[in-house]
Amino acid sequence: MAEKIFDADGNEIILKTDHLCIQFGGLKAVNDVNLEIKKGELYGLIGPNGAGKTTVFNILTGVYKPTSGRVYLSGEDITGKSPMDVNKKGIARTFQNIRLFSNLTVLENVMVGLSNQIPCSVFESVFRLPRHKKSEKEYTERAHELLKVFGLDEFADYLASNLPYGKQRKLEIARAMATNPTLLLLDEPAAGMNPNETQELMDDITFIRKNFGITILLIEHDMKLVSGICEKLTVLNFGTELAKGNTSDVLADAEVVRAYLGE
Repeated sequence: MAEKIFDADGNEIILKTDHLCIQFGGLKAVNDVNLEIKKGELYGLIGPNGAGKTTVFNILTGVYKPTSGRVYLSGEDITGKSPMDVNKKGIARTFQNIRLFSNLTVLENVMVGLSNQIPCSVFESVFRLPRHKKSEKEYTERAHELLKVFGLDEFADYLASNLPYGKQRKLEIARAMATNPTLLLLDEPAAGMNPNETQELMDDITFIRKNFGITILLIEHDMKLVSGICEKLTVLNFGTELAKGNTSDVLADAEVVRAYLGE
């Protein structure tokens, strides 16, 4: 069993990366990134386009294997594990471009997220034996509960493709939540949203962090959202760490202003 990691104040570290690097040919897309995110923290990863933010997410979720460095989740080394194994260990994510099953209903999309938790064999499922029926009922109820959190329950029978854009974003988060993660990665969740939708999203993220006890790491360009909900930030520029620390301090850093926010 993995030994948990704690900081100097005794706080449990859920995610730790140790000198994380990845190189594509002669390009170092990520170079010596060291994240340390405490349990229950809402942490932001920001930087200009091409800074390496989504590449870091792809390493954390097993899409890419780092050239060097390690990734630890709750003290367990998960470096190089497959995306499926990483998800089972407790990391779920959303994407810059929404990836829903557009021809499935809203409810069915969330049920897909729950599917790896249903304790039934293929035989039991095919022949709909009693244990399968009981599990299916329980997980359908759980899916409805998740939809209620995001105000989507009334749309349960809609095709996912028929939802408005902002609600599709919320559905993708609900599906990720259905995998029961300890760490939720949100890749530009407010992209394409109007101000009202963004405020709703901020409220939803704050709610699930508080009520589900989930640690959240997000990539975002909307500085109102970032400054409104993130406690700490790491800023990447050309794949390297430019600044890190408390959100207000980082956003006031002159180098960050020059590289990212503009003077």
